[in-house]
Amino acid sequence: MKIKAKELSLLLKGEILGDPEVYVSHPGKIEDAGDGAISFLADMKYESFLYSSNASVVLVPNDFVPAQSHKSTLIKVDDVRASLASLLKTFGGEKEDRPMVKEGQVFVHEESTVGEGSYIGPFSSIAKGAHLGGNCTLYANVYIGENVKIGHQVVLHPGVKIYKNCVIGNNVIIHANAVIGSDGFGYSKSNEGSYQKIDQIGNVIIGNDVEIGANACIDRAVMGSTVIGDGVKLDNLVQVAHNVIIDDHTAIAAQAGIAGSTKIGKCVMIGGQAGISGHINISDGVQIQAQSGISKNLKQNSKWYGTPAIEYTNYLKSYAVYKNLPNMAKKLRDIEEQLKQLNDKT
Repeated sequence: MKIKAKELSLLLKGEILGDPEVYVSHPGKIEDAGDGAISFLADMKYESFLYSSNASVVLVPNDFVPAQSHKSTLIKVDDVRASLASLLKTFGGEKEDRPMVKEGQVFVHEESTVGEGSYIGPFSSIAKGAHLGGNCTLYANVYIGENVKIGHQVVLHPGVKIYKNCVIGNNVIIHANAVIGSDGFGYSKSNEGSYQKIDQIGNVIIGNDVEIGANACIDRAVMGSTVIGDGVKLDNLVQVAHNVIIDDHTAIAAQAGIAGSTKIGKCVMIGGQAGISGHINISDGVQIQAQSGISKNLKQNSKWYGTPAIEYTNYLKSYAVYKNLPNMAKKLRDIEEQLKQLNDKT
């Protein structure tokens, strides 16, 4: 695909600075983009790359003023990242090739239903009572369990497993090898120390416009439902335990783990490798930094960092002291030695 800078500026409703006739054919990172590439500058810590970049076009914020000369044509836009997302969809919009499925390569139970326009890839299986909506794409080796309900325009990448009775909304994307509806980690411990499995008889309900990363696991509820709200984004390797409720438009980065029966509000942001204990409430708008450990209820729009986590600004102040502890300890030892010498003289 080739497009002129002036056509891009119209598409993005941006202001063009430079040559409007220059062509772009592909996206590229600003630090190593070459001729014909379109790149972006959203974080000013990368501004220095602009002045040496060979990108033909660079998206910049509306208020950006270059400090030096540069080769690239600039397009000023209201929201660089939103404009970039739109462009990447334009450049990468071609559908992935879907292999022809030969007879006998898929299993669709006669008591299940598949909506119009849906594709089922090689060696995939749809169990009894399952319902698949229209225009869905199931790639190879996908398993849909009994009585699963899946909406329209859902994409399940290779190896996704959806256990029985789970419900998935419309416009959902689930990446390779994610597991939805596996048993929660529920056991009772005997007096002798052995563990007895507690049957997990609930399900998982996933809303609309959700995206779930590769190898993520969402456990079914003991009773009732584990719930993932509309617009939630889960990164790779996220673990969501039984009876957790995640409200709309929350985003959780890779390797985070959420223990059972915790409730997470709307528009929460959770960094990678964060650990969240069970049976707590995290209110709307909370931000949790990567690798933080959360063990208590968190109030609305608060920010947290550390293990155990404390409020973000307090953590930064505490860390400023903590990293100086070796020097402080040395100074204290020096003072103790000086006092000892004074005492010896007296």
